[in-house]
Amino acid sequence: MATDKITIEYTGADVVEALRRIHAGLGPAGLRPALKEIGEDLAESTRRRFATSTAPDGSRWAPNSQLTYLGLIGKGDTRKDGRVNARGAGRVSAKRPLVGSGLLAESITWQLADGGTAVEIGTNRIYAGTHQFGAKQGEYGATRRGAPIPWGDIPARPFLGLSAEDEAAVLGVLQGYLGRLVDG
Repeated sequence: MATDKITIEYTGADVVEALRRIHAGLGPAGLRPALKEIGEDLAESTRRRFATSTAPDGSRWAPNSQLTYLGLIGKGDTRKDGRVNARGAGRVSAKRPLVGSGLLAESITWQLADGGTAVEIGTNRIYAGTHQFGAKQGEYGATRRGAPIPWGDIPARPFLGLSAEDEAAVLGVLQGYLGRLVDG
């Protein structure tokens, strides 16, 4: 079974330079504690984006479509006249983009990569790429009956990546390790 990997590479000059200085002073094994701390911080920051429905750049995710809301309405959520009752209204009003079962947010994790000289933040959920980058109706083909996959356009709702706050936190961790290196 083939696996796909989405890589978002960050090449900000300040972060890259701080990493280079640490690497030169500590060597690859000495970088691991800083990268582990960065991994924990970035994974937690990424998980928090699901609660705020915001992308790393601070923009709000696209709202759920009307069809998404209609899909939430089930038996017992409507009155006899077809209007949504209080229970149904509660289900619809509580629905945030990308938050259903919570599995995607819970699956965000980190790992050391490249022999312990880099850290990766990501998820093993197969549908994560579609949510990160979006997909056009029919982009993945069609069912045996000819229905498009996906059946409608899915807007991009980026959750992976570094926010300005994340970048500052990464620099803070690296500066802390640089300070320890300089102070001996």
